[in-house]
Amino acid sequence: MSARPVKRSLTLQGHRTSVSLEDEFWKEFKRLAEAAEKPVNQLAAEIDNARGVDIGLASAIRLYVLRAVKREAAAGPEPGR
Repeated sequence: MSARPVKRSLTLQGHRTSVSLEDEFWKEFKRLAEAAEKPVNQLAAEIDNARGVDIGLASAIRLYVLRAVKREAAAGPEPGR
């Protein structure tokens, strides 16, 4: 089971902020950003811009990661894996 969430610093459109994420979510988020060839801050800013006012940034990132992992699982293994 994951330890407590860790506060991570981000810069979104020139403004510093932080999110508290568990290591597993942070590692997957970084992997997804790398796969999309985007810096973590850019992907976080895109998620921030797309989220509603009723959801926090950390929750929006968790949902983004969950949806991406579910899409990958539904698509099956990549060739060569």
